Amino acid sequence: MSSPFQYREAVRRLRAGAVVAHPTEAVYGLACNPVDLDAVTRLLALKGRPAAKGFILIADHFDALLPFVAWSESALPETVRRSWPGPHTWLLPAAPGVPPWLTGDRPTLAVRITAHPVAAELCRRFGGPLVSTSANLSGRPPARTPLQVLERCPGVDFLLHGATGGLDRPTPIRDARTGRLVRP
Repeated sequence: MSSPFQYREAVRRLRAGAVVAHPTEAVYGLACNPVDLDAVTRLLALKGRPAAKGFILIADHFDALLPFVAWSESALPETVRRSWPGPHTWLLPAAPGVPPWLTGDRPTLAVRITAHPVAAELCRRFGGPLVSTSANLSGRPPARTPLQVLERCPGVDFLLHGATGGLDRPTPIRDARTGRLVRP
């Protein structure tokens, strides 16, 4: 598990535009400040990922997502509320003005209230949600260990250590309006 110093350093770097690797429910993720276009651009380049795909935002509580989503917590379907915090990513209507690099120019935004202790603590200490995407080159297997992060993602600015949550694959993504499974 990461130390208080490591969290402070990760947050300091995130606020300065860094890309930070961290464990998630299934794999290591790469995080950055979602409203820092330079940081997001670096993350896209590091992964070789097209901007049109958009990103997932993770948070430690729903209120942190309010600037990014058009629904209040009371408007969430019961299935969404019951699934959080946990390894469930949902597409919610994006709030007006949400940057297109987050949504991929779609009207929805993928969000998750994470229960992973390292990811949730990183969000809490950062003071808001973070972009979180798998630590890998686009289309390649995601990293599951710190060593794999270093091998597969040269250019990561900081690495928070910790165990992944044990899921076999990244979290499923569902549309909160319809319940439709978008990513198994």
